[in-house]
Amino acid sequence: MNEDFLRCIEVVLRAEGGYVNHPSDPGGETNFGICKRNYPHLDIKNLTKEDAIHIYFRDYWQPMNLSGIIDLSAVLEIFDMGVNAGIRTAIKMAQRLVGAYPDGKIGVITTAKINECEGFTDAYKFRRRKFYRTLANKKPELAVFLKGWLNRVENCHL
Repeated sequence: MNEDFLRCIEVVLRAEGGYVNHPSDPGGETNFGICKRNYPHLDIKNLTKEDAIHIYFRDYWQPMNLSGIIDLSAVLEIFDMGVNAGIRTAIKMAQRLVGAYPDGKIGVITTAKINECEGFTDAYKFRRRKFYRTLANKKPELAVFLKGWLNRVENCHL
């Protein structure tokens, strides 16, 4: 684990909070943002913060390949979106914003385009808010989470 990850994960964990078992959450039982649907073998209720951090590093940070992005605020936005909405969704959103081919994988071209994009973080935040509003409109059962998602975007900063 590196310093950038450790700084970003603290922001993500503040947004995710602790144990929740909301009936409208399609992920089901959740702790530190780790959900039973994705990790059926885990005892979610007793998951430790340290275990969650290791899962985020292994299953989100490393596969997202964010290390070449210079602006840590941009890294945080993409990482946080990946945790909340899925890695491919987060990366494709960034790729579309900067005009890279939206394959859901960060390579040298996507990295370079993000690094060259002036105002990336604000534009990405705007797209995140739009994504969440659209999702709540398409799936009314998820509208209960909209305020929290929008607050998450506003509070996503180092």
